[in-house]
Amino acid sequence: MPAKSRAQQKAAGAALSAKRKETKVSDLKGASKSMYRSMSERQLEDMALTKRKGKPEHRSKD
Repeated sequence: MPAKSRAQQKAAGAALSAKRKETKVSDLKGASKSMYRSMSERQLEDMALTKRKGKPEHRSKD
Protein backbone atom coordinates (compact mmCIF):
# COMPACT_ATOMS: atom_id res chain seq x y z
CA MET A 1 0.00 0.00 0.00
CA PRO A 2 1.69 3.21 -1.12
CA ALA A 3 1.78 6.32 1.03
CA LYS A 4 -0.76 9.00 0.14
CA SER A 5 1.32 11.92 1.47
CA ARG A 6 4.88 12.81 2.40
CA ALA A 7 3.94 12.98 6.09
CA GLN A 8 2.54 9.44 5.97
CA GLN A 9 5.71 8.26 4.23
CA LYS A 10 7.93 9.85 6.88
CA ALA A 11 5.89 8.27 9.68
CA ALA A 12 6.17 4.87 8.00
CA GLY A 13 9.94 5.33 7.69
CA ALA A 14 10.26 6.13 11.38
CA ALA A 15 8.16 3.09 12.33
CA LEU A 16 10.18 0.87 9.99
CA SER A 17 13.40 2.07 11.59
CA ALA A 18 12.08 1.08 15.01
CA LYS A 19 10.90 -2.32 13.71
CA ARG A 20 14.43 -2.95 12.48
CA LYS A 21 15.83 -1.93 15.89
CA GLU A 22 17.73 1.00 14.34
CA THR A 23 15.95 3.51 16.60
CA LYS A 24 14.14 3.24 19.92
CA VAL A 25 10.42 2.60 20.02
CA SER A 26 10.19 5.17 22.82
CA ASP A 27 11.31 7.84 20.31
CA LEU A 28 8.19 7.28 18.18
CA LYS A 29 5.23 9.64 18.49
CA GLY A 30 1.73 9.87 17.03
CA ALA A 31 1.13 8.13 13.71
CA SER A 32 4.52 6.43 13.59
CA LYS A 33 3.90 4.75 16.97
CA SER A 34 0.49 3.57 15.80
CA MET A 35 1.97 2.25 12.54
CA TYR A 36 4.72 0.45 14.47
CA ARG A 37 2.11 -1.47 16.49
CA SER A 38 -0.36 -2.25 13.73
CA MET A 39 1.70 -2.89 10.58
CA SER A 40 4.19 -5.53 9.51
CA GLU A 41 7.72 -4.69 8.45
CA ARG A 42 6.80 -5.46 4.83
CA GLN A 43 3.79 -3.10 4.91
CA LEU A 44 5.89 -0.33 6.41
CA GLU A 45 8.59 -0.88 3.82
CA ASP A 46 6.06 -0.61 0.97
CA MET A 47 4.73 2.64 2.40
CA ALA A 48 8.13 4.15 3.21
CA LEU A 49 9.57 3.40 -0.23
CA THR A 50 6.80 5.22 -2.12
CA LYS A 51 8.06 7.84 -4.57
CA ARG A 52 7.68 11.38 -3.18
CA LYS A 53 7.23 13.19 -6.48
CA GLY A 54 3.72 14.59 -6.77
CA LYS A 55 2.72 13.76 -3.20
CA PRO A 56 1.20 16.47 -1.03
CA GLU A 57 2.89 17.22 2.30
CA HIS A 58 -0.31 16.29 4.14
CA ARG A 59 -3.28 14.32 2.91
CA SER A 60 -6.51 16.28 2.55
CA LYS A 61 -9.46 15.17 4.68
CA ASP A 62 -11.88 12.92 2.78
